[in-house]
Amino acid sequence: MLYVDPALIGVALGGRALPFVGDPVFDDPPLCVILADAFADFPEPIGDLAAPGLIAALADALARRAGSPSVTRRLPEKALDTARSLLDDAAGPVFAAMLEEETGLDRYTLARGFRDRFGTSPHRYLVGRRLERVRAEIAHGASLADAAYAAGFADQSHMTRHFKARIGLTPGRYAALSRDGDHTYQAK
Repeated sequence: MLYVDPALIGVALGGRALPFVGDPVFDDPPLCVILADAFADFPEPIGDLAAPGLIAALADALARRAGSPSVTRRLPEKALDTARSLLDDAAGPVFAAMLEEETGLDRYTLARGFRDRFGTSPHRYLVGRRLERVRAEIAHGASLADAAYAAGFADQSHMTRHFKARIGLTPGRYAALSRDGDHTYQAK
């Protein structure tokens, strides 16, 4: 079960009226994907950078279910490139407010625009970049804990959850395969 403050849905919709969805139980595969993403780090709480993308996607899905027209606007590519560069260079935590300040876009508009332009949310993009760093560190012989730290993960277990979900095997197994010279595994 996921509870989202209706005020956040309203903000994500840019102040438009909250959507009224008349049928409380329905089969909606895109909405199921959004809900699955919300629980990707469970039991950890939804992070500050992940929340705007999830809330924006949920608001859009509810509006679609309610029959409200979607609102799209062209965003400045420079702002989206700035956000991507900040995520590329991030060594520590990244917060939605940081991206808002640097891009001049609100977190929900940025999350939508980033997904439209780069095919993923800012949070998933950041995790992917960090996993690339982990793979490089492991390939250079770093321990798993050192690789997690160098890539900006909070701890090794957090890195391991993401690594296994994206790469399809544990970091330890990947390290063993890397030592054996098998570098054929790619992120999902």
